[in-house]
Order: sequence, then structure tokens, then C-alpha cells
Amino acid sequence: MKRLIFAGILLLASVTVSLADGLFWVVGNRATGKCNIVTSNPVIIGDIWFGDGPYKSKADAKLARSTIRACPAPTPDEQKDEDSTN
Repeated sequence: MKRLIFAGILLLASVTVSLADGLFWVVGNRATGKCNIVTSNPVIIGDIWFGDGPYKSKADAKLARSTIRACPAPTPDEQKDEDSTN
């Protein structure tokens, strides 16, 4: 019985990790004054003052970032850096 419970817990943990794979969040960073797109669920503490998401694609996260008033528009250099990391 203990083995069955342990196997169920392992299965649940692996499903949870795989479901979070490939998701994106928009995060406001107070220290830099910018909004970043991250691939892990943000913890809202310290310099991270908001998190929005999850989004299924990076394009969806970029679109959402452009509609958030607190997020300044990225400079062309920042945009180029983001596009090169895809």
C-alpha cells in the first residue's frame, strides 16, 4: 500500500512539472524598472512587485506586456536581445 501511495505521489509531481513546462509570465522588477518575461512562476517578494500569467507562448506574453500600463516599452536593443534568445 505504501508503494502505491508513493508511486501516486511521484506521478502527480511529474505531471505538475510537465504542465508548467513551456509557460511564460510577465514580471515587474522594481529594481530595474522593467518588465521581464520569465519561464517560471514568479514569487512576488522584494523587487518583484507583480507577476501576470501564465501564457502559453512567448508571443502571448509579449502582447500582454505591451498592454500592462506599469511596463515601459522595451528599447530596440532589448527587443533584439529577447528575439535572439528564442
